[in-house]
Amino acid sequence: MNRPAAPGAAPFKRFLSQAATMADNAQPLMTRGRLTRVAGLVMEAVGLKLPLGAQVQVLQDDQLRVDAEVVGFAGDRLFLMPTTEPYGLRPGALVVPQEAAAPHPLLHRNNHAWRRNEDRTRHLPMGDLLLGRVIDPNGKPLDKLGPLDNVEARPLARRPINAMDREPIREPLDVGVRAINALLTVGRGQRMGLFAGSGVGKSVLLGMMAKYTSADVTVVGLIGERGREVKEFIEEILGAEGLRRAVVVAAPADVPPLLRMQGAAYATAIAEHFRDQGKQVLLLLDSLTRYAMAAREIALAIGEPPATKGYPPSVFARLPQLVERAGNAAAGESGRGGSITGFYTVLTEGDDPQDPVADSARAILDGHIVLSRRLAEAAHYPAIDIEASISRVMNAVVGPDQIDMARRFKALYSSYSRNRDLISVGAYVPGSDRQLDAAIEAYPRIEAFLQQEMHDASSLPEAHGRLAALLATVGL
Repeated sequence: MNRPAAPGAAPFKRFLSQAATMADNAQPLMTRGRLTRVAGLVMEAVGLKLPLGAQVQVLQDDQLRVDAEVVGFAGDRLFLMPTTEPYGLRPGALVVPQEAAAPHPLLHRNNHAWRRNEDRTRHLPMGDLLLGRVIDPNGKPLDKLGPLDNVEARPLARRPINAMDREPIREPLDVGVRAINALLTVGRGQRMGLFAGSGVGKSVLLGMMAKYTSADVTVVGLIGERGREVKEFIEEILGAEGLRRAVVVAAPADVPPLLRMQGAAYATAIAEHFRDQGKQVLLLLDSLTRYAMAAREIALAIGEPPATKGYPPSVFARLPQLVERAGNAAAGESGRGGSITGFYTVLTEGDDPQDPVADSARAILDGHIVLSRRLAEAAHYPAIDIEASISRVMNAVVGPDQIDMARRFKALYSSYSRNRDLISVGAYVPGSDRQLDAAIEAYPRIEAFLQQEMHDASSLPEAHGRLAALLATVGL
């Protein structure tokens, strides 16, 4: 027998239904902080407890919104670095954390710590749809070719590869530059430094490698360059042919230092994405020095004491963290994994090779190519100083015959360079040194071998063949 409903049951059910609807539609409580100080590059906020690297927004009113990132804290104060211009902010502006990006479904399920870190980091566009595009450090197009639709966002911070899982460097990479292919052969997965002062042709050399390399994909990071040089590099040096299979990340000198650092990390993450697909990637980062300068600006702004020539210690800790992300991946089921071959330009102040950033980079890279101002002033391009340059993995990627030819060539070139002054003033007596006599006789051909027009490509077989033909004419 059905029992009659208690008096007032229907209104109570309606009340519960209304309460449930209100709970479903209610907005979650938003944690808010307040802006208390802006000094130079750093903003300070109170009222929030956020981890390093968290993304926040500073809200002044409906029209003014400034994006920022947590770069440090002291007690209950958060140090924020803006990624957009902070003009117009007033004391007391609201500081709210940005919504966390959705985790990628292919994150490592067996490593929960790294999974949490990747969930918290920024997610930016990556993938094949970026090929042929020019983007900023936030993944927004700069080339006016339309929005990046249907491009999957992936985490900016990646899990590092175990050093014991990396494939050794055993295969050469053709970069299309004769002097490098023949005398400073680069291996797949190698990290090379390009040491140069201003105005000696490093951008042209990078463009040549981007156009003529045998790598599957080229990723170019233009970090801290002048805005005029960004467009000139893309249109005049890289060209349509080079851009077709390249991704360019541009963070000019006028963007905040945090974005300059993010641009370098973004370019590296894009290269890692292609490497994980088994592709051979050439990463050109111009320049590592501008990256270090941006890190110095941030570190000094939050109070870290300077150490060497104004660089705080944290700068020299960041350099290997960025560079070590390049290299070979673990071999896949096919027996061959992807690789990132990196070229990092290093600006030597006043052509001083002992600059602290240059000295640190030389220690963490697998070789260096030095561009000489003396050669550039003599219209010798590319202005590669063969005597001062070295590839530390060349012995592992070419045969003994090629190594012997490179050694003989360098010996001839060095013999002539050491006695250049005596030869130019006529003080050298022919017949005094047999090797020097051969070097003097062959020097015009040596110089022609080292020079190369920016629109000419020289493959590995062509460079090796020309080197063998040149040495065959030397009377030694």
